[in-house]
Amino acid sequence: MRKEKSTNSLNEQYLNKNCGITFTMSKIDGRWKINILAFLMNNKKLRYSELKNRLEGISERMLISKLKELEQDGLINRIVHQQIPPKVEYELTALAYSLKDILLLMDQWGEENLNETKK
Repeated sequence: MRKEKSTNSLNEQYLNKNCGITFTMSKIDGRWKINILAFLMNNKKLRYSELKNRLEGISERMLISKLKELEQDGLINRIVHQQIPPKVEYELTALAYSLKDILLLMDQWGEENLNETKK
């Protein structure tokens, strides 16, 4: 964990406030957040267990952490149905849907360049 006033933390805070690309990447960074968003974009609503089954290799701890981060960032809604056993579903917010074109372009670029290697 970084110190709040370290140069690295201050640089990150500055870039997040002043650079659109850095801000966007801070919200969707890592392998799991983008995959969670993509699955929800294609399925509208998914239960926790459905997400867990689709995200091969993710630990429960990591999935819970990433879902909380996405919820705090306003990208997903957590819907709790008051029933026994409890039922929790996740869906994208309008803010997350506004990322659709970006995510599609990133996917297209990745597919086109998947086999490129440094020479």
